[in-house]
Amino acid sequence: MASDWPKIRARRTLKVSPWMNVLERDVQFTDGGDLHTYYAVDQADYVAILARTADGHFPIVHQYRPAIEAFSWELPAGMVEPGEDPAETCRRELAEETGFTARAVHALGVAAPCTARLANSMHSFFVELGEPVTGYVPEPGLTVKLVSASELAELIRTGQFNLQLHIGTILLAAVHGYVDLGRDFASTAGK
Repeated sequence: MASDWPKIRARRTLKVSPWMNVLERDVQFTDGGDLHTYYAVDQADYVAILARTADGHFPIVHQYRPAIEAFSWELPAGMVEPGEDPAETCRRELAEETGFTARAVHALGVAAPCTARLANSMHSFFVELGEPVTGYVPEPGLTVKLVSASELAELIRTGQFNLQLHIGTILLAAVHGYVDLGRDFASTAGK
């Protein structure tokens, strides 16, 4: 029966660091067929947060990313600690990275960040911001900026904000009705 295939015939895990493993899987696609080995990066689930102030601004963060050897504008985000609820990770990371509390946290969904190479999940949230954290000091090397929807759209359009996973979180916020891409983000169209 076709639905019985493919089958994973072997699994191996190579521990690379406290934050990452490499998974190796031998997959057989048909009865008697050859085994094909596939690799995936295994790491903790993570969260991405589109947060908005009462006056309609979004906190974004700027930091150096060794993987791309460049600075990147991104949404607040972070890894889920073992045993931690992703909504709590959202609150914690938001406070750590932006200095804001969360007045209301809305789950937007759980998705696969990359079905070909990553073996974890990404939890997206929309947050209505509360009060600033007392005595907040930004993490070393992290810059926080509040931007309007049109400024965020311009950063995306010009490639300065280019993390597709976070652009996906913005789209999820629109799909769920928390932002209006046509109204809030359209002012840069056609530039």
